[in-house]
Parts: sequence; C-alpha cells; structure tokens
Amino acid sequence: MTKETIKLEDLRPAEGSTSKSKRVGRGRASGKGKTSSRGHNGEGQRSGQSSKRGFEGGQMPSYRQLPKLKGFQIINKRNWEEINVGRLDALKLKEVSLEALKEMRKAHPSSDGLRVLGNGEIKSAVTVKASYVSPSAKSKIEAAGGTVELV
Repeated sequence: MTKETIKLEDLRPAEGSTSKSKRVGRGRASGKGKTSSRGHNGEGQRSGQSSKRGFEGGQMPSYRQLPKLKGFQIINKRNWEEINVGRLDALKLKEVSLEALKEMRKAHPSSDGLRVLGNGEIKSAVTVKASYVSPSAKSKIEAAGGTVELV
C-alpha cells in the first residue's frame, strides 16, 4: 500500500469555479475599450462611483412614496369579542360563552376572549362564561338570577 502525498503545486481550484478578471480600457479589439463598459456620461462613468443606500437614480425613492407608519405594533394583541348585557336576552341562550357565540356566528372566528359590558337591561337568568365581566354587568346578571364564571 503506497501513500500518495499532496504537494502544494498540485492544488488547483475546482473546474469552472474561477474566471479571468475583466480587463477594461485596453482598446476596441478587447470589446471593453473606450467607455470600459461604463456607458456615456453621468455619475456611474466617473471613478469612485458609489450611490447612497436607497438611491433610485433620481426618481422619488420608495421610502418617501409610502406613508409614514405612526405608533407601534402590539405583538401579543388579543382580539376581544364584546357584548353588552342588553343583547344577552335576544340570544335566547341559557349559557353564553365565546364558543356558543362562535357556533351561532355572532362572534368572529378569530376572537380570543369574551368581554361582557354593562350597557342595557337583562330580564332572563343566564350563565355567562367570559374572560372579563364589568362590575355593572355582573350586578345586572346576578340581579336577574343568572351566574357569572370567569374563564
């Protein structure tokens, strides 16, 4: 068994991984003479040319065309479904919860929680399962004989 040793002069780049550098400005016959592939006149023809970040050739840049965003985005924002005590009678349910409202298509499918607020009057006794119930809503529901469960 013979060991082959690799010598420094044997190392070569992989086939097709390198290409000759473009030699510009060496006469017309080279194909890169006269303007050296830079075009005629203007900023790009000069040496040391580099445009600013976001420069779009003189037209109104896109960051100035678009409206300025105001405020900030709340990442963990919850979508609350709000219902007033006055609407609970109209639903004709014994138990009001977010799932029940979604089944009846009275709540948006992407809602995360139910908030019951105290506007209006209630006459029938209902069980309310909600994420939040205002103090006035709670007193009105319990006065009508219903119960409130926080979920």
